[in-house]
Amino acid sequence: MTKNIFLLLVSLCFSIAAFSQPMSAGNIWSADGNSFTILEKTKIVKVELPSMNKTTLVDGEKLFPKDSLNPRQISSFQWSFDMGKALLYVNTETLYHKTTGEVWLYDMKTSASIQLGKNLRQNGLMYAKFSPDASQVAYVYQDKSDNKVVYNLYTENLLTGKVKQLTFDTHDRCINGTFDWVYAEELFCKDGFRWSPDSKSIAYWNIDASQVRNYLMLNTTDSTYSFTVPVEYPKAGEDPSPAKIGVVDITSAKTKWMNIEGDPRQNYLVRLEWAGTNQLIIQQLNRKQNQTNILLADTKTTKCKVLWSETDAAWIDVKAAWSGGDNMGWDWIESKKAFVWTSEKDGWRHLYRIGMDGKETLITKGDFDVTKLYLVDESHSLLYFAASPDNCTQKYLFVTSLDGSKKPERLTSTELPGTHNYLMSPNGLWARHSFSSHLYMPVSEWISLQDLKPIDENKSILKNMKEDLYGKQIEYFKVTTEDNIKLDGWIAKPKDFDASKKYPVFFQVYGEPWSSTVMDTYGIGRNFQFGDAIPDQGYLLVSVDNRGTPSPRGREWRKSIYRKIGIVNIRDLAMGAKEVLKWSFCDTSRVAVTGWSGGGSSTLNLMFQYPEIFKTGIAVAAVGNQLAYDNTYQERYMGIPLENRADFIAGSPYTYAKNLKGKLLYIHGTGDDNVHYSNAEKLINELIRYNKPFQMMAYPMRSHGIYEGEGTREHLKTISSKFLHENCPAGGR
Repeated sequence: MTKNIFLLLVSLCFSIAAFSQPMSAGNIWSADGNSFTILEKTKIVKVELPSMNKTTLVDGEKLFPKDSLNPRQISSFQWSFDMGKALLYVNTETLYHKTTGEVWLYDMKTSASIQLGKNLRQNGLMYAKFSPDASQVAYVYQDKSDNKVVYNLYTENLLTGKVKQLTFDTHDRCINGTFDWVYAEELFCKDGFRWSPDSKSIAYWNIDASQVRNYLMLNTTDSTYSFTVPVEYPKAGEDPSPAKIGVVDITSAKTKWMNIEGDPRQNYLVRLEWAGTNQLIIQQLNRKQNQTNILLADTKTTKCKVLWSETDAAWIDVKAAWSGGDNMGWDWIESKKAFVWTSEKDGWRHLYRIGMDGKETLITKGDFDVTKLYLVDESHSLLYFAASPDNCTQKYLFVTSLDGSKKPERLTSTELPGTHNYLMSPNGLWARHSFSSHLYMPVSEWISLQDLKPIDENKSILKNMKEDLYGKQIEYFKVTTEDNIKLDGWIAKPKDFDASKKYPVFFQVYGEPWSSTVMDTYGIGRNFQFGDAIPDQGYLLVSVDNRGTPSPRGREWRKSIYRKIGIVNIRDLAMGAKEVLKWSFCDTSRVAVTGWSGGGSSTLNLMFQYPEIFKTGIAVAAVGNQLAYDNTYQERYMGIPLENRADFIAGSPYTYAKNLKGKLLYIHGTGDDNVHYSNAEKLINELIRYNKPFQMMAYPMRSHGIYEGEGTREHLKTISSKFLHENCPAGGR
């Protein structure tokens, strides 16, 4: 859902792509793991380790023909396995999760470049990839002709230049090789095809999005007459698009469809890779998302068998939901005789070895959650992962033996408490180590993974750390609510804080399963919407982390919210606030709350369900009606409306709008394709019905992030800050 916009803006991350993956603007490692290439402005640069010597391999400024009307810039790239050729993705544009652009082929030997797909709409190519033998490139083509949009797979022979169409669907919203809106948004599926190891065929998803109703967003600003913008979008309770997996032969362009059991409209197909020349491995997730099957498909016979299954009383997260990135790749070990998998079956998120015989073995042992898998290092029989058993707001590097015979060992030094991330070379020798906390600005270093020492002492984290002076105003705390629930939180105080005075308290919330707000990282305590340093305006800025957030506190913590979004999380936030407001320097007559997206929903519910606590609220892009959000997110956490519709209504803010007593500012973009503007109108109608005064700001045709258009962000900051100061006056008294 509804991603936490604030946290997305302040988080810093590194990305990595393997040769078989789609194009990347992040690090791409060499085969030996001792160098990587990266896009630096207009150049593709090779960086060697440990010397850190740089060599420019491709200069984008000299590459393309001059075109003043269409200046070209490299957005991302990919190498052939031998690094003799590069695919350059140029002038990409993403609209409703569909990323299209031009694709150019660059030859390292001749320094020549040619544009692929010349006879097609040249900026309509997607996810171009080399075949393993580098003789061909495959891509998805977005065809927008004849008032319909169709996606088909093509190959282009790099020797002859011949372009060959592999799939031939013609009806509107038939998608081959990529996905519809909800698969991309909620299941992290975007690149939807995989070359076979022998370069003779391609396995791919087919999504028939015509089986899902379009949501028609009304555009009244970009033309004299209004028009609608259709986006395939299954609401909660609606069947998802049917999906199937086929294998197309490159020579004949004929597809064999895998015989996967189950109604394609009641199951998701969320991961796919080749397990051998004639075998696929597939992850199937039922519509409720509480049962998953790992399937093996024989591409010759099309028969599928279940290798391994798991059920959960609540839901099962797909890999990307906790580890970041997308759902591509499979963590193979033992020459594809086994792989590493994640499960919460023992009450904690742990890593398991699953053999191709279906037998499983626990690798990580202990009462803690694995929060990210960094590297499976078979050459040293090690497995590197992130965890933080002692402080769920932080993140550290751990290692264990690949067979699980040794107790996990923390590798990150204890002298730097906070959030640590690692980008590791595939040979297990090098890593980019990044660090930040509420006290220190983001900083990084390259280290030797064998001894954890920096490659260059002068460029080490310890020598280049910079204090974030604002961070000294932040304190972390724990409270126990009257329900005996222990919550983590932080408070940011004004520079001139005087404990003998009482200050207004401004709560910043999210509250849903997608994100936590209480983390020890840079950016905590900031919010661009109100001018960043809110405490120095005269407020106590506070956040607490409720049950149901993805905090590494065990399965029960995360999944106690099942079928109770809008109830359990809201009570935790309210009862946490109640404990905070007992502090002598908190003014209980001046209490405000704000949130965006899922946080906007929480803000509304707090204002409506606990009006005696929260007096002022600023909610942005909120889901006012859970039945109006997409089926994949909402059904994962709430069940299927046909079975428990009352739970959706009970957790929806509009249900409680009649209880509003305080001052409310509601903000939404009318062009929001994520949380539709209809949510705002449902809420407004309830407030009107019960004669509840409030203020409203609609941003014409702005999306979920409300950033498009000149002056938008400054205006958002102005009206948000003005409303806060007028209705919850600042300063100690």
